[in-house]
Amino acid sequence: MTQTRTLGTASPLTVSSLGLGCMGMSEFYGTPDEAAGLATIHRALELGITLLDTADMYGPFTNELLVGRAIAGRRDEVQLATKFGNVRGPNGERLGISGTPEYVRQACDASLQRLGVDHIDLYYQHRVDPNVPIEDTVGAMAELVQAGKVRHLGLSEASAATIRRAHAVHPITALQTEYSLFTRDLEDEILPTIRELGIGLVPYSPLGRGILTGQITAETLAKEGDSRNSRYFPRFQGEALEANLRLVDKVREIAAAKGVTAGQIALAWVLAQGDDVVPIPGTKRVEYLEENAAARDVQLSREDLEALERAVPRDAVVGSRYGDMSSIDTTR
Repeated sequence: MTQTRTLGTASPLTVSSLGLGCMGMSEFYGTPDEAAGLATIHRALELGITLLDTADMYGPFTNELLVGRAIAGRRDEVQLATKFGNVRGPNGERLGISGTPEYVRQACDASLQRLGVDHIDLYYQHRVDPNVPIEDTVGAMAELVQAGKVRHLGLSEASAATIRRAHAVHPITALQTEYSLFTRDLEDEILPTIRELGIGLVPYSPLGRGILTGQITAETLAKEGDSRNSRYFPRFQGEALEANLRLVDKVREIAAAKGVTAGQIALAWVLAQGDDVVPIPGTKRVEYLEENAAARDVQLSREDLEALERAVPRDAVVGSRYGDMSSIDTTR
């Protein structure tokens, strides 16, 4: 498979065909491990995975510092993506969503400082602020482009209507949203919209928050600090988890027949959805990074794709992807 793909047409950004989500190195999925995170990022660069995805809220703030340390002296080798909008305090408290122009400018300067760089390649609004017109937020983001602090703009978890309004203010290069065999609702309206507008897709959680690796059980989720073991992620609770793991068993069978892992075939499915799709599976372990990287070479036939979609029908997954969907922009 070609090792690069281009996101966006009006403001194109060429990136590695597979990116690396760095969030879990600092928070949410068990105990943070800075040394392992640094090693994973360095190995990613060796493997040609150069799109690194972080956000100011991860940690909070510590993940950008980690990524900045990892790429020190290697800035030209990476395409650096970060996000703003989910406001957190220094003790981790969640302070809501902000898309005000003042906050956009403040957040960007803070991210640049933590990352130790003079520009961000792809700057996303992490969540849409329902109290600020998207035109105002993207207008402030466009000023960052004019100032040379940001090269390309992105949105995350935005509705089709919001995407259209944003793109009319300044070209949007990429939409980041959840997409996997377990989460396909964007295929109805959002995916046709971004393809009409020439906007690339950056799927986060392309392995369904790890469940599609086939390595998750109720026991593995019980470890301290794993946010999946909470009501915030209904798909990982009780009977829903049991039902969803039965779907994963079918994916494992298809993968085994091809001589690959469940995670590799699940990632290959996402990669096969189009050359404008660049998934960013997250990991903080070199061994899982290497497994994910090998998915770039998994060739899926039409029969393979159909078998996977029969194994995991769109409406078969039990539970919402978040327990609280209120921050997801669905109405504007």
